Amino acid sequence: MTLATVAKLIAFALYLGMMVYVGFRSVKKNNSSSDFFLGGRKVGPWVTALSAEASDSSAWLLMGLPGLCYLGGFRETFWTAIGLLAGTYLAWLFIAKPLRKCSITFGDSITIPEFLTNRFKDKTHLLSVISVIFIVFFFTIYTASGLVACAKLFESVFGLNYYAGLVIGLIVILSYTILGGYIAVCTTDFIQGTLIFVAFIISAVIAIISLGGFSDSVESVKTFMVRAQSGEFGEVLKSKFLANKYYSGVFIVSALAWGLGYFGMPHIIVRFMGIRSNAEIKKARRIGISWMLIAYIGTFIIGTLGTSYLYKHGIILGDAVAGFATGDAETVFSVTMSKMYPAFIAGIFLCAILAASMSTADSQLLVASSAFSRDIFKNILCKKASEKTVLNVSRLTVLVIAAVGFILALNPKSSIFNLVSYAWAGFGATFGPLILLALFWKGITNKGAIAGLLLGGITVVVWHGISPDVHWIFGIYEIIPGFILNLAAAVIVSLLDKNKNPEVIAEFERYKALDD
Repeated sequence: MTLATVAKLIAFALYLGMMVYVGFRSVKKNNSSSDFFLGGRKVGPWVTALSAEASDSSAWLLMGLPGLCYLGGFRETFWTAIGLLAGTYLAWLFIAKPLRKCSITFGDSITIPEFLTNRFKDKTHLLSVISVIFIVFFFTIYTASGLVACAKLFESVFGLNYYAGLVIGLIVILSYTILGGYIAVCTTDFIQGTLIFVAFIISAVIAIISLGGFSDSVESVKTFMVRAQSGEFGEVLKSKFLANKYYSGVFIVSALAWGLGYFGMPHIIVRFMGIRSNAEIKKARRIGISWMLIAYIGTFIIGTLGTSYLYKHGIILGDAVAGFATGDAETVFSVTMSKMYPAFIAGIFLCAILAASMSTADSQLLVASSAFSRDIFKNILCKKASEKTVLNVSRLTVLVIAAVGFILALNPKSSIFNLVSYAWAGFGATFGPLILLALFWKGITNKGAIAGLLLGGITVVVWHGISPDVHWIFGIYEIIPGFILNLAAAVIVSLLDKNKNPEVIAEFERYKALDD
């Protein structure tokens, strides 16, 4: 083992130890399920903002998107980033404050399924059951993407076996999520979000300077792309660069549609419910948007300039000719960090990838476990269960979902970007329209919500499974048809539903009359 490897190991050990320590420190703060799942609605704007954005920007921000840029897919990265920036801004602007107020008004709800059940007075609990099924299904896929990122990171940095990396990532994420709950997750997300922010700013500046400035950097990337498209670096890399060369209007629309996801991401919008006060939402919004803007610029720069920067050091990721290292394009950030900095500093910045993976996986596990333990176990299966029992069931649920995600991540060829894309569409199309209608339209009914929820979720699953080769329309990102059909079904069924609940309408009017 070299000194450089030892230095990186020390950096990783310090970081991972700090995450576990935060989990242990947060145990005593969880006196109830409300504390464990929502932090007692006592979280400030800085922690809320960075936690929300760090939870959103999973490993795909530091591995998936840079890898796409590396292969010449910067058009898709650009339009995706535009869509995501617009989506998160609109979510903060239009649903953050109303969701916090509405969730308190309707039964002081602390989970998304519970909020929907209380909002529509669903005595059948169908909304809860269907919501939990979709949450567990899509979060399991999402969690798998985070574990894949951890494994690829340890493999590319330390040459560690892929499966050993999976186990390490699983153990650390489980330890502080199960122990500390929402407070631990938000605190670690704040630390992780800060680390990601700093890593991108410094690394992007160094990459530009090392390539001779901005104009020289652009020219070097163009030269690399021409050589890659000619097949100089292998046929696989050639085909990927050529595929990303052509970018139609369908792909632009699909990339922009990522922004729709923000209205229905349970692990993000639950942060709106947990912030300390309505007055602090505006400050949190500004912090969050600023973070995202810098992060996406960093993604674009590292991913795009990584081609030339690594080539300068004799490395080509992907299908490489003799004399070059082989690897996966999604490791462009980790390989670049290793070449750019002294070993210990590189280790610290490489923890940003681990941070991105963990900040999303922990939030997803917590939301999924809260959905099952409160909305299924407590409200349906065992209504007399104590707070302690609910917490224990939640921790067990975290373990089970993580275990299934681990199994899904066992394939070393898994694409982080594709896994996240599927799960993102699932949540955006399933919950997004219902959250908007629940907050702004008093005419939506329980039957309309159930119809929309089912149609949106099923559409995503079916659409995702149909190849674009069948018809070009199936090349459209599945979040678009899912979102539209969910919205249409909810509105039409609600309009046809003659049994409007006067109690729901009266409570909605009270919520709208609340002061900001």
